[in-house]
Amino acid sequence: MIKVALLHFCFEDYTIELANSLVKYVDLTLIHPEKVSDACTNVLDSRIRVISFKKPRIRDPRNLLSMSTMMNIIKDIQPDVLHVQETNDPWYDWTLLLNKMPPLVTTIHDIFRHPGDNMSVFGSEYTRRIGFYRSQQLIVHTYQLKNILIEQFRIPQERVNVLPHGELGSLYQRRGSQNIQAREPYTLLFFGRILPYKGLKYLLEAMPLIAECIPEVKLIIAGKGENIRQYFPNGYDEKRYEIINDFIPLEEVGNLFQRSTATVLPYIEASQSGVAALSYGMGTLVVASEVGGLSEIVQHKKDGLLVPPHDVRALADAIICLLSDRDLQQSMQTAALARCQQDLNWSNIAAQTAQIYHREMNMQNKKY
Repeated sequence: MIKVALLHFCFEDYTIELANSLVKYVDLTLIHPEKVSDACTNVLDSRIRVISFKKPRIRDPRNLLSMSTMMNIIKDIQPDVLHVQETNDPWYDWTLLLNKMPPLVTTIHDIFRHPGDNMSVFGSEYTRRIGFYRSQQLIVHTYQLKNILIEQFRIPQERVNVLPHGELGSLYQRRGSQNIQAREPYTLLFFGRILPYKGLKYLLEAMPLIAECIPEVKLIIAGKGENIRQYFPNGYDEKRYEIINDFIPLEEVGNLFQRSTATVLPYIEASQSGVAALSYGMGTLVVASEVGGLSEIVQHKKDGLLVPPHDVRALADAIICLLSDRDLQQSMQTAALARCQQDLNWSNIAAQTAQIYHREMNMQNKKY
């Protein structure tokens, strides 16, 4: 059985679910900094070996020692393949450049920094390109991202693989409380980091239009990021809006999706979306902007609705249509849950990932 080391610094949810299915196909060791260990508690398959290492804050020069420890772990494992979930950490990028690595597969979730995202590490958008060129195989979640890597970064197309972002509802159902929340028929959810590219202002502009037709409509805004007060300079109606402008504990995330009839993603830019992946797995409908990777993830009028970005009227009309039509809701929910057993199913994604490993191993063997 092929020996794989799966290294991640972030994208914990994705890595957990991928690892849980990969362990059926490969001899798997998961490597990560101690600070992400809590997210993995009680949700990993017991067959997965887990090794943690200390990782200081990004500006701490002790990262040199941390990267040395990480490399020693990899050398001790001697994996046939090292699979890394992309990182915004320049310390890793420079380590990748200066060390001999096992055959490397890297999953790229975002190629560029999102507009207005000031949370990325300074310079990382340049150093992370090292991973593009040092990896023997790259995995992305949409064909839009594959085309960017081929056309703008001159990566040979045979090195770029498109695998969908698996559903995350199952993970959050395992993490959540046993109290199943009743679905609130007119409740919308805006979830995740609140940053300019997420387009919250367009949803807020659409809310009065929606309320004209559906007076019972309510919006939950849940996540950290921008100061939410800038969107409500004169305060807000607590019957219309429920605002949690903070980090949402993992065990409480599922309840927000279970309560809501639809998740709204009014983004003005997108590469892929873990929020959509979570919505599908929770049976929560999706209304999203037809932009970037979202237009590949959401199948319009089948398992979700797509609207032009920046278009407040179109966004309002789509939400009104969805909240007013129970038959449409039922058919879309059925289609979304069916996809969770098909292209968004982790076992299928893990099998395809293992095929990438084996293909790379065969190519390596032909070289020697």
